[in-house]
Amino acid sequence: MRSLRRPVRGRAAAASSLSTSPWALAGALSGALLTLVLALPAHWLAAGIERATAGQLQLRDARGTVWTGSARLVLSGGAGSRDPLALPSRVQWQLRPDWRGVRLQLTADCCTPQPLQARILLHWQGVEARIQDQQSEWPAGLLTGLGTPWNTAQIQGQLLLRTQGLRLEWIAGRARSEGQLQLDALGVSSRLSTLRPMGSYRLVFAGGDTPQLTLSTLEGHLQLSGSGQWVGQRLRFRGEASASPEREAALANFLNIIGRRSGARSIISLG
Repeated sequence: MRSLRRPVRGRAAAASSLSTSPWALAGALSGALLTLVLALPAHWLAAGIERATAGQLQLRDARGTVWTGSARLVLSGGAGSRDPLALPSRVQWQLRPDWRGVRLQLTADCCTPQPLQARILLHWQGVEARIQDQQSEWPAGLLTGLGTPWNTAQIQGQLLLRTQGLRLEWIAGRARSEGQLQLDALGVSSRLSTLRPMGSYRLVFAGGDTPQLTLSTLEGHLQLSGSGQWVGQRLRFRGEASASPEREAALANFLNIIGRRSGARSIISLG
């Protein structure tokens, strides 16, 4: 009787092993896939950003993974650009997936007193970015790396960036925005003028069905003003620049470059 029972137990064990092996295999494959995804190298993210921006925004010397990494942030005029410029310190990022998309945290020792945070939400026909209210400060000279006209003007100074309730979305090929972005250009100077600084200025983007852009002067001998709006995907902006009477000679070259001269004023027109 003992000899008859042993084969029965052996067959039962074999059947149990066969029934559980597909689940074990699926678990092993899932674990391997998760490990692979979590270990995606940072240079994959860098390559994607460079392609998406036509080479104007680059993450060089990327280290770490797609999810947690760092790189040198470089602005460039695109393919063939000769004078790309890098941020003074490395940029660190963290990407954390959630049930609707990912959360992004960005820091740079030179420029972000507090981490910049955003949530990227995926929709059926597009994507939405919700930017947390924040403030950061960036060197204006970095813009020179973008090429013309920035490399001609070679602006210097500090850019103070603030956001409030900012939300951007691209759904079914249409862009929409809410909230406000304010950019203060402080202590601005240029190689086109011997006057240093020329002044400080404020550019405000206000979202809505028809986003608005407003330029004003905070202080200085160079006076800038203007306003515009987006019509579809195109910005239409009209403004003007002028110099205080005692500084017209020092600012004449800059006024000739920035727009079309009309007497003492320079007319700025985009779109």
